[in-house]
Amino acid sequence: MQARVEAALERCLPSRDQPPQRLHEAMRYAVLGGGKRVRPLLAFAAGEAVGASAERVEAVACAVELIHAYSLVHDDLPCMDDDVLRRGRPTVHVEFDESTALLVGDALQAAAFELVSDVPAGSDHGGQLELVRLLARAAGSRGMAGGQAIDLESVGKSLTLPELEFMHILKTGALIRASVTLGARCGSPSPAALDRLDHYAKVIGLAFQVVDDTLDAAASTATLGKTAGKDAEQGKPTYVSLLGLARSRELAEDLRGEAHNALAEFDARADMLRELADFVVLRRF
Repeated sequence: MQARVEAALERCLPSRDQPPQRLHEAMRYAVLGGGKRVRPLLAFAAGEAVGASAERVEAVACAVELIHAYSLVHDDLPCMDDDVLRRGRPTVHVEFDESTALLVGDALQAAAFELVSDVPAGSDHGGQLELVRLLARAAGSRGMAGGQAIDLESVGKSLTLPELEFMHILKTGALIRASVTLGARCGSPSPAALDRLDHYAKVIGLAFQVVDDTLDAAASTATLGKTAGKDAEQGKPTYVSLLGLARSRELAEDLRGEAHNALAEFDARADMLRELADFVVLRRF
């Protein structure tokens, strides 16, 4: 499935030879050649759990990864996290320049919505519009962008656990939940199945961030492919700064168990979702 994701992303991006060449080269640099691809894999896995065809899921899987890639390009800019390393390579604004990086993010976001608008969602246009609406909400001020705004406002402050969870439900969790929901809606899931999948996605989104925080505190830059220890250096509130490293790891395990419980009513077709829950919590990069 990983190979399918990579091939699909390769196809959906403009060629380097197509004008404007520098922008298209930078877009491909931002997306291809690295990344865990957790979000598109979650979309495929959710679709598989409810019997959706992989062909239908492919476009939404690529769309959520393009949104994720755009967010990383913008997050790395000097006006945001000001980072110089991403996936073991110079960040886009370092490899190219700041104005190109800004345009890369804009273009990737637009490309994501173009992909979703082309997804065959059944015979009614309402289903098609719902996919667009779900992705827009996940990416906007009530989702990823809003979480990033709270993150920037929280530097140097102490947050309570509910405040920290709310920030990451938006910043990290919203797009992960959208990945699962969009993938599932490419099939014909029951309302109960959608609810269980959404709960799975919610706890996996939180677990992903908890593990990110523990890795930032404990892993090396070479292992992570990005600058380690930057959260503490910038005074950002994290699960580790609030709970400590050991309790944060326990929380991630608790969330993994909750994710598996959410899938208890699903058959073997949800095994890929189960494997991804394990990967999110047990990963070391």
